[in-house]
Amino acid sequence: MADIDNKDQAELDMADMEDVEDVEDEEPGEDVNSKARQLTAQMMQNPQILAALQERLDGLVGSPSGYMESLPKVVKRRVNALKNLQVKCAQIEAKFYEEVHELERKYAALYQPLFDKRSDIVKAAYEPTDEECEWEADEEEELTVSKQEEMKEKAKVEEEKKDKEKEDPKGIPEFWLTVFKNVDLLSDMLQEHDEPILKHLQDIKVKFSDPGQPMSFSLEFYFETNDFFTNQVLTKTYKMRSEPDESDPFSFDGPEIIGCTGCQIDWTKGKNVTLKTIKKKQKHKGRGTVRTVTKTVPNDSFFNFFCPPEVPESGDLDEDSEAVLAADFEIGHFLRERIVPKAVLYFTGEAIEDDDDDYDEEGEEADDEEGEEEADEENDPEYDPKKDANPPAECKQQ
Repeated sequence: MADIDNKDQAELDMADMEDVEDVEDEEPGEDVNSKARQLTAQMMQNPQILAALQERLDGLVGSPSGYMESLPKVVKRRVNALKNLQVKCAQIEAKFYEEVHELERKYAALYQPLFDKRSDIVKAAYEPTDEECEWEADEEEELTVSKQEEMKEKAKVEEEKKDKEKEDPKGIPEFWLTVFKNVDLLSDMLQEHDEPILKHLQDIKVKFSDPGQPMSFSLEFYFETNDFFTNQVLTKTYKMRSEPDESDPFSFDGPEIIGCTGCQIDWTKGKNVTLKTIKKKQKHKGRGTVRTVTKTVPNDSFFNFFCPPEVPESGDLDEDSEAVLAADFEIGHFLRERIVPKAVLYFTGEAIEDDDDDYDEEGEEADDEEGEEEADEENDPEYDPKKDANPPAECKQQ
């Protein structure tokens, strides 16, 4: 019996030695790192730990770094002096943007005669001369064979449409509607029932606030007489601020839109595309009879643009209203900065192609950087492709 016990003990000792040898084959540092990675992965898979970590990180937002806390008082005092200088820089920057606004107003007056002539051509109030219509395309603007074929086919369809109408087109039909449909930011707002109305849009003008008045700009949409509403002009005004916020002066980054107001649209009876009528059936609980109820509810439309959410004095808005206003501000800024000044290039699509080229170039640069990183990794003797193929648990959680 003792021999058996001794034999078993020997086998156990050999097993222990094998375990020891296995451990000794690995480097201590790698073992520790491996265990640390496993422990981190397990922690990151625990939702309670993730929530606690996120709460901790949220609490650190805006708080001073540990380095700042470790500085001697005399150094902190000097850093405070630098912050005061930075506030003064922000105040000077605000004055700079005020003068930029004055320059915009000055040059807007110089641009306006050209924009007025553009409007006259679009709405057939002025026929340009042969000299004014001459245009020599650059080499970059030369159309490819496939593009030429596409244009010919499009021209053929247009010719057939003209034959049906048996009229010569006046001005440039559907100029602004085409601009809107060519720009994703604007076309996303358009509904099918908006298009017949926007065919009557003849011009969009930008008007800046008068000197001495609070900074703002207005977008004026001019319509020809139509069957949908009686307004000749629909207006959207954007209020701006160009001064540092006293509670957070370091966040100042130039003028910002702080609010906007629309206008009342005087719709013709039965033509209001911002509302729709729906019918609902209601069943009486006691008698069991069914009746049909007609109800008017909001409807998706571009013309909701002229009725933005009101910002209360407190400035508090729900998430939906904040999202609507954020998109509204972006659209107003885009119309002012890009669409109105370069409308013809958005009509032809050339401005859109330029925008796409900018994004492509950025994409190519990013691809090149990624390619260089991959090449560097492959040349690195410590590079392990399995690590990239299996990202840590915290990446998978995101």
